[in-house]
Amino acid sequence: MFSRIKEDINSVFDRDPAARTSFEVILNYPGLHAIWIHRLSYRLWCADWKLIARTISTFSRWLTGIEIHPGAKLGRRVFIDHGMGIVIGETAEVGNDVTLYHGVTLGGTSWKAGKRHPTLEDNVVIGAGAQVLGPITIGKGGKVGSNSVVVKDLPANATAVGIPGRIVPDKHSKDENQQREEVAKKYGFDAYAVSHDNPDPVAKAIGRLLDHMHLMDDRVSELCKEINTLGGDICPKNLPELRVGEFVEDEKAAAERRENKVASFDPEI
Repeated sequence: MFSRIKEDINSVFDRDPAARTSFEVILNYPGLHAIWIHRLSYRLWCADWKLIARTISTFSRWLTGIEIHPGAKLGRRVFIDHGMGIVIGETAEVGNDVTLYHGVTLGGTSWKAGKRHPTLEDNVVIGAGAQVLGPITIGKGGKVGSNSVVVKDLPANATAVGIPGRIVPDKHSKDENQQREEVAKKYGFDAYAVSHDNPDPVAKAIGRLLDHMHLMDDRVSELCKEINTLGGDICPKNLPELRVGEFVEDEKAAAERRENKVASFDPEI
């Protein structure tokens, strides 16, 4: 049990740069609380203690703002970010390493018993406010854009946006997409839903920036090799890794310096 809890906490650090300490995560992440309580209610549901399971589920909804039916199946390292307003239906199945943002609904489209809620395979990301409805399957690595409504199956590694959800065509090769993801990880950026043809202008700009950074890295590396071949001695080491947290700390330090200057300012001078 404790190993699963530790695994859940580590998954938060992997996907949320705002997380600082394990103690902070344990106290202040309702998505984790909802998942931990669901594990208890799910076991009771499977043991045919239906009423107690539903009661615990209702308490979890009151506590976290996240409604997970005790019959839903959740995989390992599921990360619910913010969480408020999330609804996961009874026959929903969520795979490993899935990320759900606030306002997501994994709902049904029928009142008949049986499988009526979505199945999310491993590494799926569902954006804020998205609705995934019916007994459909979101393939491994699939992404659903914010506020989209998806009612049909989504192939693996595809991105769906809009109402109704439609697959965003990707005219670039798999290798190019992989390069973009690698550059994003190198600089500490989560390239969620950043595809080449994403209609979001901000996402498109970020994607182009990642492409530019990848090209510049290659050019600088080639230039260093050529100069070293001619007898020079530059770039003996790899470039230092950049992390988003470093810039956050720099901003904090700069803010503190500004506050100190203001506090030490004497208007009479």
